Amino acid sequence: MAEGRKSIARNRKAAHDYHLGERYEAGLVLTGSEIKSIRANKFSLQDGYVEERAGELWLVNVHVSPYEQSGIYGRMDPMRPRKLLLHRREMARIISQTRQKGYTVVPTEVYLKGGRAKVEIALAKGKRLYDKRADIAKRDSDREIRQAMKERLQER
Repeated sequence: MAEGRKSIARNRKAAHDYHLGERYEAGLVLTGSEIKSIRANKFSLQDGYVEERAGELWLVNVHVSPYEQSGIYGRMDPMRPRKLLLHRREMARIISQTRQKGYTVVPTEVYLKGGRAKVEIALAKGKRLYDKRADIAKRDSDREIRQAMKERLQER
């Protein structure tokens, strides 16, 4: 893990459902009460995705719980879309890739870096059911191999 980086939430389901490709670091446009909720780990990436709107990228369907100490003006819709901040070239590359058949952009992790909330997004292509089964089988066999090696080392 990089220095000065605190992981808030990970989207483990994304690696199971998609073949993850290029990864990008993007900033988030947030309100004051939202960043306080994120710092308190009140954030969920489950079922989140990135969509293009008028040449910009937006993080959609992620949940930021309302900050309990904020007044009535600090309370936002927890599921509202949040704008992503990227360099223009990165944004153009991502948008052109998503227009190809089968590609999408999914958030993989939210973390704090230098006091600012960042989201790691990845270009992804959907997995087929047999790909998911093969990954599960490989993970199980790797676990069995590690356990056998551990037992073998303990016998010595």
